[in-house]
Amino acid sequence: MNDSLFRVGEPIADTRAPGGPIAERWTTRKFEAKLVNPANKRKKTIIVIGTGLAGGSAGATLGEQGYRVIQFCFQDSPRRAHSIAAQGGINAAKNYRNDGDSVHRLFYDTVKGGDYRSRESNVHRLAEISTQIIDQCVAQGVPFAREYGGLLDNRSFGGAQVSRTFYARGQTGQQLLLGAYQALLRQVDAGTVELHARHEMLDLIMVEGVARGVVVRDLVTGAIRSYTADAVVLASGGYGNVYFLSTNAMGSNVTASWRAHKHGAYFANPCFTQIHPTCIPVSGEHQSKLTLMSESLRNDGRVWVPKNVGDHRKPADVPEDERDYYLERIYPAFGNLVPRDIASRAAKNVCDEGRGVGPGGLGVYLDFGDAIGRLGVDAVKAKYGNLFTMYERITGENPYEMPMRIYPAVHYTMGGLWVDYDLQSTIPGLFVIGEANFSDHGANRLGASALMQGLADGYFVLPATLGDYLARGPVGEVPAAAIAAAEARVTTMIDRLLSTRGDRTVDSFHRELGHLMWEYCGMERTEAGLRKALALIPALRAEFWERVNVPGSGDDLNQSLERAGRVADFLELAELMVIDALHRTESAGGHFRAESQTEDGEARRDDANFSYVAAWEWHGGEPPTLHREALSYEYVQPSTRSYK
Repeated sequence: MNDSLFRVGEPIADTRAPGGPIAERWTTRKFEAKLVNPANKRKKTIIVIGTGLAGGSAGATLGEQGYRVIQFCFQDSPRRAHSIAAQGGINAAKNYRNDGDSVHRLFYDTVKGGDYRSRESNVHRLAEISTQIIDQCVAQGVPFAREYGGLLDNRSFGGAQVSRTFYARGQTGQQLLLGAYQALLRQVDAGTVELHARHEMLDLIMVEGVARGVVVRDLVTGAIRSYTADAVVLASGGYGNVYFLSTNAMGSNVTASWRAHKHGAYFANPCFTQIHPTCIPVSGEHQSKLTLMSESLRNDGRVWVPKNVGDHRKPADVPEDERDYYLERIYPAFGNLVPRDIASRAAKNVCDEGRGVGPGGLGVYLDFGDAIGRLGVDAVKAKYGNLFTMYERITGENPYEMPMRIYPAVHYTMGGLWVDYDLQSTIPGLFVIGEANFSDHGANRLGASALMQGLADGYFVLPATLGDYLARGPVGEVPAAAIAAAEARVTTMIDRLLSTRGDRTVDSFHRELGHLMWEYCGMERTEAGLRKALALIPALRAEFWERVNVPGSGDDLNQSLERAGRVADFLELAELMVIDALHRTESAGGHFRAESQTEDGEARRDDANFSYVAAWEWHGGEPPTLHREALSYEYVQPSTRSYK
């Protein structure tokens, strides 16, 4: 490793997680936390950025508790937050199926699924809270699927041998978000939440190292406004769109987190990005995003490719004995329900062998022929009908009559701003929840756990820990100079973007960056490729500031300006991601280094040297500083991660 790429700083530790038996730690922390009495809550103001599952549930709960909440989203409605796109379900250890599930098993599966790179305390808390989430959502009227006897139904997801995933057809995220949205709007009506749609956070207001507010831009009028508070909560989602093509909504971005990072919020494990195995394959340069087919489809769909290289027959013409159901062959214990990172790499491997299907050979089949024969068309339609309809509208192919074609794509980011057990970042007063933080998933997220974490953070964790911070301060007015300084940073950035007047569009830079990241820091990373990326990214960033063309002005609706600011941040984040991937010479979960694999091509961890969280500190364009948070395991002993 070239020492000029980064510096090594002092270790970092999570000082908020209590000791003692793991099953008692969350209860202990809640009891030890200081409280804010009801009368004083009305005097405290909290800013929440984002209205997805994490942000929406947090705003609703904090408003219900009596705090004054000011909440922002860049969409035209909170209902358009990207959480609405989640399809397959939400995990919880209710054990309605009586198939051996428990809080401990969900805890174990999540730590193992994350390739032993997550905190035990955080993951156990998540497993405990999972059961409360379902009760909360049912009480809100979320229409989960039910069995004949009336109990909520469950289905299986990758990385588990039990059925613990609650679902609402293929619209689980939408239904959960509508539940949180209704709870949030109730507080808007009650006057505890002040909601601002079409506003984007562009900077933090800092007072002596403490987060005390935000600067936002009204995306309709272009007006720059500042809001101050006693604490700021980021629920702004992940950074998967650094790859340009991903399953994320086109507006999803890293700007809120990245601007906070520049003020001292450490960025943890940025190289841990998740590739989802069941996406509709890339079909050409015209695409601006990719479409996810829910992992729930792997319950009944069988994944296969032809056994022979260069077999381009129609799927119906390939006899059964000439098909390779490779997941079932390689991983007989889990079959088609192996975790996402493993299923994705397996798909890449068979395509690299020349056995891929569809245009360019970049696809594998997800076949429902057996399920339709066993259950009938009506039963399959009842489970997955809306997903099949979506697939047919996009591809023009009927998945009831021929297999779906799928291929891995960027989906979720396990990295994010570093937070302690209370979900507070390294900036006092700045809390980070949901996908925007790094805390619960380690190096790989199990399917149906994103919704679980977002709602756990928003409904249950943050409302219990934020009060402890508020009870200790801060106090006092925010100086006008601090507000003016933050606004000046924003206007300077906007003026710079608008004044370049180059000859390349914002999207052309974003597409080039995305291709570069997918090629060198995607499903498989090598030292040579990562070093090449570290030569190309700074050059592309310099070219961006010389040649980008942002038409229009900052005084009204200007979507090119919005995208330009986000791409500028992606160009800086990308370099940190590559540095993180280069320094971590092991393979772990979503980070697969070709130099660190077993003889049969599985990921090879290096627990002796890399059992830590990599928390990076910004230094204004100079090499970042690496702070290591050591990970220890008392209850789930790290072992070779096997799903065979």
